[in-house]
Amino acid sequence: TDDGGSSGRLLQGGITVPPGDIRNCLVALSPREGILEELFNYRFDRPEELRGHCLGNLLITGLADIRGDMPGAIRAIAGILDIRGHVFPVTMDRVELSAIMEDGCLVRGETAIVADPRRIREVCLEPKRCALNEEAAAAILDADWVLLGPGSLYTSVIPNLLVPGMIDALVRTKAPVYYVANIMTQPGETDGYALSDHLEAILRLSGLKFLNGVILNNRPVSRESLAKYGEKGARPVVNDVAALKGLKLKKVELPLAKEGDFVQHDADVLSQYLLKQLRR
Repeated sequence: TDDGGSSGRLLQGGITVPPGDIRNCLVALSPREGILEELFNYRFDRPEELRGHCLGNLLITGLADIRGDMPGAIRAIAGILDIRGHVFPVTMDRVELSAIMEDGCLVRGETAIVADPRRIREVCLEPKRCALNEEAAAAILDADWVLLGPGSLYTSVIPNLLVPGMIDALVRTKAPVYYVANIMTQPGETDGYALSDHLEAILRLSGLKFLNGVILNNRPVSRESLAKYGEKGARPVVNDVAALKGLKLKKVELPLAKEGDFVQHDADVLSQYLLKQLRR
């Protein structure tokens, strides 16, 4: 649902699937660090017609035209980058994310939603009857483990669950489905949200039981990071575990907070835990 920056401009040009997040996933799964990663993430400063465009976005869009569809373009780029894994967009239809704010106003477009300071009541896709990508559904049904997140609650995690058939696939899969909880709140999107608020927003999407557990961080964030994030209005997500008793979710606590320029999830800690579970 990305409609900003380079992806937003390409959407205006008539493509159906914004390539930005696809590019990010492909690059993240590639072992080819160096020149290829730099090329795919390179953003033009000139000429004026290309300023702000990301080279990887243009390559994906161009290959989609050559191959006749976006899945073909993704497979071709995956081969170039020699990725470990697969990338499947949840839907190949063009969709727009909208949000109903706490005061009842409707805001259209992901970029506008992120920029709006009002509290979000719920989000929806337009059109609502977009088609689920069968490859994505098949991958979930064949999975050993399914993780939701980490990512922006209303503009990254929940939009995937709004595609008709996605929650059904999560119910049908034999794999455990876990939500990886955010470490910090996101200004303008989850201000003041505790862990229970994040989970409530996800679980109220359906009356079906599609979530088995939650993975949360138990490593304190440093004073330096707290001060830096506090300047932007972000705070650590409070793990109000006691409020989750009625949800019947398994809770896994891991030292996930990894600090640098940002507070991020420690991929090594998370992957080691998952590998340990899969080997049992």
